[in-house]
Amino acid sequence: MAGCAHTPAYEPADPLEPVNRKIYAFNRTADRYVLRPIARTYVEVTPQPARSGVHNFLNNLGYPVTIINALLQGKFAQAGRDTGRFLINTTAGIGGLVDVATPVGLIENDEDFGQTLGYWGVGPGWYLMLPFLGPSTNRGLMGQLADGLSTPERLFEARTQYVLTAVSVVDRRAQLLSADGFLEQQVDEYVALRTVYLESRLNDVYDGAPPLDYGEENLDGGGFDDDDSWREDFGG
Repeated sequence: MAGCAHTPAYEPADPLEPVNRKIYAFNRTADRYVLRPIARTYVEVTPQPARSGVHNFLNNLGYPVTIINALLQGKFAQAGRDTGRFLINTTAGIGGLVDVATPVGLIENDEDFGQTLGYWGVGPGWYLMLPFLGPSTNRGLMGQLADGLSTPERLFEARTQYVLTAVSVVDRRAQLLSADGFLEQQVDEYVALRTVYLESRLNDVYDGAPPLDYGEENLDGGGFDDDDSWREDFGG
């Protein structure tokens, strides 16, 4: 698992493409008739300050995941600042509804266990399209499962967790409404989304500065074994 380099987004390992495309078509249909209308209605009926408060609260609630993964990547100074951000927004920001940390210089970071695995040399594996959840990879799926075990949402009762999950899904979809036109303009939506997602995740692993030759040594694969291989957020 640890010995494989990152493969370039323009030549990913996608042996499940026929299945992935069918799942993508299902996701697009579900989005078109269910999730997108809900997100649009949410934006239309909810004032911007209220939507910002919900978004800030959800980000702050899940921020311990970023802190933990910053520590796991050896980013101790960043983890300290992130802890300060979380504490300030939780207290002075009324449970995270108001982002008071950014104006004082404690900017928001985004770390997850998928990035942590990549930081320590684990290749992304195959590209995956997950029902309802969207694009991922073998490494990303492992990361999602691990982060799910460390999120503070697990401290709440099951009913509250379901509500938080539903609100989070609508909030994220509302954030992406402005990106709808991008996919609709593409000749092949599936390839466009795959490329954007993999480039975004590669940038996340390398903190925005991937090496120029990151894929040259493994153009034929890379990832979780010797035979197989891997913008702002289409499903990170």
